[in-house]
Amino acid sequence: MSFKLTFLGKEKVFEKKVKLHELIDNKDRSIICARVNNRLRELTYEVSDDAKIEFLDVHDGDAVRIYEASLRYVVAMAFSRVYPDLEIRFAYNVSRSVFIQVLNPGIHVNPTMVAKVKEEMDKIIAADYPLIREKYTTQEAVKIYNENNLFDKLDALQFRPEKTIHLYECNGYYNYMFSRMVPSTGYLKKFVLFYYSPGMILQYPRAEAGGEIPQFEDAPTFGKTLKESHEWAKIAGADTVVGINKHIHRDGIVDFIQLCEARHNRMLAELGERIISDSNIRLICIAGPSSSGKTTFANRLRVELLSRGLKPIRISLDDYYLPKSQAPLDEDGKPDLESIEALDIELFNKNMLDLINGEEVQLPKFDFKLGKRVPGRNLKVGLDEPIIIEGIHALNDRMTALIPRHQKYKIFIAPQAQINLDNTNPISITDLRLLRRLVRDYKFRGASAEETISMWPSVRRGEFKWIYDTQEGADYVYNSMLSYELCVMKKYALPLLQNVDVESEYYPVAERLIRMLKYFEDMPDEWVPCNSLMKEFIGGSCYEGA
Repeated sequence: MSFKLTFLGKEKVFEKKVKLHELIDNKDRSIICARVNNRLRELTYEVSDDAKIEFLDVHDGDAVRIYEASLRYVVAMAFSRVYPDLEIRFAYNVSRSVFIQVLNPGIHVNPTMVAKVKEEMDKIIAADYPLIREKYTTQEAVKIYNENNLFDKLDALQFRPEKTIHLYECNGYYNYMFSRMVPSTGYLKKFVLFYYSPGMILQYPRAEAGGEIPQFEDAPTFGKTLKESHEWAKIAGADTVVGINKHIHRDGIVDFIQLCEARHNRMLAELGERIISDSNIRLICIAGPSSSGKTTFANRLRVELLSRGLKPIRISLDDYYLPKSQAPLDEDGKPDLESIEALDIELFNKNMLDLINGEEVQLPKFDFKLGKRVPGRNLKVGLDEPIIIEGIHALNDRMTALIPRHQKYKIFIAPQAQINLDNTNPISITDLRLLRRLVRDYKFRGASAEETISMWPSVRRGEFKWIYDTQEGADYVYNSMLSYELCVMKKYALPLLQNVDVESEYYPVAERLIRMLKYFEDMPDEWVPCNSLMKEFIGGSCYEGA
């Protein structure tokens, strides 16, 4: 029976099934994968029914994820050849890169080691070995993992609901990266590997960088936070999905929740101590990417400072929006409300300066129904009343250019997750925030998963443009990650993701998130404190409406 395929601007009828890579001339290996009726497929996938096919290169985020996962596979394969006794671990790191560390006690990564791994990777890529996907029973997978010293993957198997598993074989090497893969190692010629104490950094092409490898930009503040996050998670036994699940079974739900919340309480106490000890601080600026928990954090910080004798005043940057007619336009010609130019920067600066100088100010109030500002409250602040501002532009010096630096305390907030499914598969920090937003947008706005996923690329563009560059100038980075949160969010997020139609253009994202969530044990949320940052997303916060 014949079938029709639409691809590369043409339609063609076929009489027998055909593999995707047979449809294109891909000698330069620039095409990484394809969407077939909006489902993400490897180039080795066979098509036998009518389909619309979109071929993807590294200008596409889904293709980049496949490229990056395949590259991690090659790194692990290279280590297995030149350093077979070493156990390595991958983690997402600064400058949109992957950090590789050696876990063996007493073994220190050095430039010579990096050079040997890089040389072996080059050999593997030049050989263009095929990556062959095969299905195995769980028992067969256990045998393969034991034979290949992949012991970290054995523990994760007990939490896999399916009775079968896919593994990729490449010239006698086996591994699984929880991802689709490129057809062969020859597709992975673009990468950078270099020494970065105490490990090495792997860079790869990024969609937001036009398919190129971005220039590495060190970020000491961000890097330090990631390191602290990993150290705490390791001490708490919560640096892997297996460790988190074992906490639930071994220590009980209440203890695990309280363990994670205690860390947030300790960071808040540390912040309170820092702020109270500096009498110069008049403006507390809080910023972070979407779904970082800024609102709950600002409320909890206010209470922390109240307990120390200060009387913080909260002022919303939202009240300084210009009318939509005056907002700048984005690339689609729509009002760009994430741009700093959408705010009345001059008025905000003047109001903050007048308040700090002891003058009474009538603040604006943005009426979102009218789409314009109206007169707000009159306010005068004392020396014991620091002003808290929170928003995506709160750390941008343009917003507070009239305020001396020593009078400002800058806080960057984001979930800095350092959780792995196993040693070679880190969980994306961005995916964690997307899950938070999915759950919150449905709970409070009735938005479907497809609606939230559709807006996410625009949100991310705004973050790269306006937020991430400000984190290195922060006085404090607050890690809003709660190690138990994926167990709690699972029951809220899975039904939303499972409702995404398999032919939807957003299904590949939903499928990726489902594949990750299924490894986490379910956890009831009845013991989550009402002031927990988690409540901002699942509902029931004592700060709702505050």
